[in-house]
Amino acid sequence: MKQGLSEGQAKIDEICINTIRTLSMDAVQKANSGHPGAPMGLAPAAYVLWTRVMKHNSKNPGWLDRDRFVLSGGHASMLLYSLLHLSGYGVTLDDIKNFRQWGSKTPGHPEFGHTPGVETTTGPLGQGFANAVGMAMAERHLAARFNRSGHEIVDHFTYMMCGDGDMMEGVSSEAASLAGHLGLARLICIYDDNKISIEGSTDITFTEDVALRFKAYNWHILKVDNGNDIHAIFKALQEAKAETERPSLIVLRTHIAFGSPNKQDTADAHGAPLGEEEVRLTKKVLGVPEELSFFIPEQALNRFRKCIDSGKEAEARWQETYQSYSKKYPELAKQWVDAMSGFLTEGWDAGIPEFSVADGPIATRAAFGKVLNAVAEKLPTLIGGSADLAPSNKTYMNAFHEFQKDAYDGRNIRFGVREHAMGGIISGMFLHNGLRPYGGTFLVFADYMRPAIRVASLMKLPIIYIFTHDSIAVGEDGPTHQPVEQLASLRAIPGLTVIRPADASETAQAWRHAVKNTRGPVALILSRQKLPVLNPDHMENGLADGAYILADCEGKPDIILIATGSEVHIALEAQKRLALENIAARVVSMPSWELYEQIPQEYKDRVLLPDVTVRIAIEAGSPMGWEHYVGNSGAIIGIKDFGASAPGGTVMKQFGFTPENIVQKAMDLLNR
Repeated sequence: MKQGLSEGQAKIDEICINTIRTLSMDAVQKANSGHPGAPMGLAPAAYVLWTRVMKHNSKNPGWLDRDRFVLSGGHASMLLYSLLHLSGYGVTLDDIKNFRQWGSKTPGHPEFGHTPGVETTTGPLGQGFANAVGMAMAERHLAARFNRSGHEIVDHFTYMMCGDGDMMEGVSSEAASLAGHLGLARLICIYDDNKISIEGSTDITFTEDVALRFKAYNWHILKVDNGNDIHAIFKALQEAKAETERPSLIVLRTHIAFGSPNKQDTADAHGAPLGEEEVRLTKKVLGVPEELSFFIPEQALNRFRKCIDSGKEAEARWQETYQSYSKKYPELAKQWVDAMSGFLTEGWDAGIPEFSVADGPIATRAAFGKVLNAVAEKLPTLIGGSADLAPSNKTYMNAFHEFQKDAYDGRNIRFGVREHAMGGIISGMFLHNGLRPYGGTFLVFADYMRPAIRVASLMKLPIIYIFTHDSIAVGEDGPTHQPVEQLASLRAIPGLTVIRPADASETAQAWRHAVKNTRGPVALILSRQKLPVLNPDHMENGLADGAYILADCEGKPDIILIATGSEVHIALEAQKRLALENIAARVVSMPSWELYEQIPQEYKDRVLLPDVTVRIAIEAGSPMGWEHYVGNSGAIIGIKDFGASAPGGTVMKQFGFTPENIVQKAMDLLNR
């Protein structure tokens, strides 16, 4: 794009930009809800990016080598929907008119899997930033693994737009710091520096030098002082693409609700319709027909629809490259297809170890580490790591090296002490396609990444969380590191499958399920302390059902003991002692509520006999939710307070997790 554009071309550019603005205004006004200001200010940058820089094919939104676009400030969704419609994606003008309504393709914030062309669900500020970093990491890893000289089948950029709110959120800082360390040069962020937030001017809370902060993160900094200068915007994007050592931040000075005579540069324009009269006045200022709503000039549509042909041509060139690649490197091409299709390598789980009582006690975190390393070589798409806790979480794949700036083909990621960013990044890696990411930390720190887990569950991403040090049995580190409410809070997230194995064998089954699962994220909850291996003959499919009879009695039981994780072993001991009191008890291991709730009622009734109403649930965590399984005639041995600093066994005993306490509870319930 050159400075000497014809007057006619400049006029068409202006018409296209104002079309984005007016579509955004009109949709928000019709819905009587939404955020018009950011789309109006960002329209010039979005226009340049989508029509003259970004590589995408609206007729195949899933083209593997497309550039990725993330609107981290998801409240500006009408900017994205306008671009999608104008560029020929499957978003109609009727969809635009139905903005924020029931069943619409244009919800209030962009939703992955719901609207064609939306790469990730955004809205909670900063999440999209971390997702974009994950996408850029995935691109670098796959390029390092598959590309060969003259046959670059992975060759794209990740673009994102974010605002002041994103920059204030800590998750963006975490993710930006890691991106700079890794030198993700194909990551380009357009920062909408409009200096307005919901409460007013950002200078009431946010006076830092963002550019200087990102420079310290090892980002390449570019500045465009006029957000309407499309020549300067194009030049900055080209300079960012030419950078090969660092991610780029383009600080773009914009005006929120540009063109609005009364609301430009005001907080009023952030999250509310401009009002019918202000919309009319704004159209007058922009030179757009005031009486027309959802008006798309023919010149604008023609210009944007050129993206369709350019996108098809770009994909056709890539297909030629890929065909040549597949002939020269057939084995790599097969691996590429498997990775992009999500196929599991045949026999991937053949090496999963079988644990037995003879192996002796082993912590479930250690068992997980053994299983992970046993299958890593046969799962080449597996990539992940820990938030600076790999030795404790056992998340390191010993046969492979680290993912670093000069070694993007590495599969062990050092996330640093950045739990929140880790959660968002592994979501982005999966969204990119071609990888099965996982991330680990202590269970108590799941709180630090909960927003990322929630959005991953909303998107139904089958990523894997490894949460170790799962209870007050952590011991001496004390209540700051002893999870109590975390299990209940994770179970409360729709679509997240929580699995707390009781031993090494259940852990192996849990990992097999997590890898094969395609319906949403899975959280494995693992112990620090060593646990005996149970290995009963009938465990084979038990975990897949969520609960199973681990130890039974002769005839109908008087009481059913239900437990998870390490507490299963305490329940087994209590069963033996109850037998001495002539009380027949059944022990049910229930590693996953979510899996149990998916199975047929007939099986549920075989495990938890409906006519045995005396039940005790035993879990070293919040009792919340267990009443569903024990009913009014049962009891729950849980924790309603925080833990304490002492050896793990002592803490468990003091909080009542002993066979003696279970026996006493049972006898009280049975009036014995």
